[in-house]
Amino acid sequence: MTFDLVIKNGTIVTAEASYRADIGISGERIAAIGDGLAGAREIDASGKLVTPGAIDVHVHMQMSLGGGIISSDDFFSGTRAAAFGGTTTIIDFVEPAPEQSMLAGLADRRAEADPRVAIDYGLHMTIGPHEIAKLEQVPAVFAAGCASFKLYMAYGFRLTDDQLLKALTAVRDAGGLPVIHAENWDVICVLIEQNLAAGRTSPHWHPRSRPELLEGEAAGRAIDIAEFVGVPLHIFHVGCQATVNRITAARARGLPITGETCPQYLLLDDSVYDRPGVEGALPVCAPPIRPTGEPQNMWQALARDHLQIVTTDHCPFVKADKMRGIEANDFSRIPGGVPSIECRFPALYSFGVRNGIFSANRWVEMCCTRPAQMFGLTGKGRIAVGFDADLVLFDPAKTVTLSTETLHEKVDWTPYEGITVTGWPVATLSRGEVIAENGEFFGAPGRGRFIEREL
Repeated sequence: MTFDLVIKNGTIVTAEASYRADIGISGERIAAIGDGLAGAREIDASGKLVTPGAIDVHVHMQMSLGGGIISSDDFFSGTRAAAFGGTTTIIDFVEPAPEQSMLAGLADRRAEADPRVAIDYGLHMTIGPHEIAKLEQVPAVFAAGCASFKLYMAYGFRLTDDQLLKALTAVRDAGGLPVIHAENWDVICVLIEQNLAAGRTSPHWHPRSRPELLEGEAAGRAIDIAEFVGVPLHIFHVGCQATVNRITAARARGLPITGETCPQYLLLDDSVYDRPGVEGALPVCAPPIRPTGEPQNMWQALARDHLQIVTTDHCPFVKADKMRGIEANDFSRIPGGVPSIECRFPALYSFGVRNGIFSANRWVEMCCTRPAQMFGLTGKGRIAVGFDADLVLFDPAKTVTLSTETLHEKVDWTPYEGITVTGWPVATLSRGEVIAENGEFFGAPGRGRFIEREL
């Protein structure tokens, strides 16, 4: 049998095993795995690892903060950068307007994404204070393919504990998965007010207004409410041991609680906020990057499965937008978010696998297979017959020094400037099509598809 495309002579790396074999692709799916396969087109992967396409379940493309501030990667530029970094599926967010139904918000967000995405994508539905009166709409949203629901304990989207109880109950009844931003917003607001009143206005005070202890408290409170309701819960962007402790304690009791961390919490510490001028404002994100010692804690949490996956919370803003908070002498007005979508998958290999913190199989599990399983991305995240041919040819010896010149994100800075990564994708396939290879992009806006997810 001749396949449309065969990946030959590579070392296949899955969450369970590593082995040498060819992969035969027919149309959009993997049709065979074996030796000596022949294809109309053949790609020699000698010396390369062949992994499933990576999955990033936490990104914010063209996200508006109001006042003309919008995250700088749109759905095309962001998914193009993702593909260069080996990511073939993302999950972004729907934020319905106060007067909108959830389904109308979903339709609007899809209208933004569908013509522009270069890779496949899904969406989380946000349940903010305005949605508490619309909770009867949750089953219809679930049926439309949004199987996960974002809850906030901070910002204007913040839910009070009684609202959390109602939202978690509605998501449970629909069969969905709640995901949460856990911080203690009341304490944060007081600390910001106190710091600004004392003239402490620089980015140095950003992490000191969002203490680790009370991030852990908020996560624990959310876990307790979820336990009472009887629903699983996923904790977003964990960067401190205080929150890891709450997750591990819950899991030790048999509760279905999971957590994630992000590259900024693995590769940086809070000294980045002491850089002069706008440079100290650039890494502002929430929860903030934590003190020296916490990055190593996060690496160990991944190694021990105390945290289950790695995402990016990719939400870049250009320097001019970050500068607004500096000009206002108010660190709380700096738009929060950093770019990471392209470097996540290779950075986890370079600093995790190569440093012996975890195996290549664990790397694939955290970045590819487990996210697909957790978030209902059926047909993705594995190298197996019948699965989508989302594949990465990964050169474990290729070195890349991260900079705005080497990365493809549409932003004029990177928090990882000057960091050298060993191990990088040399080709990325999405549903059997080579969309990025040796630094060239062959995809197109709109070739990605919305994935209707079920749990």
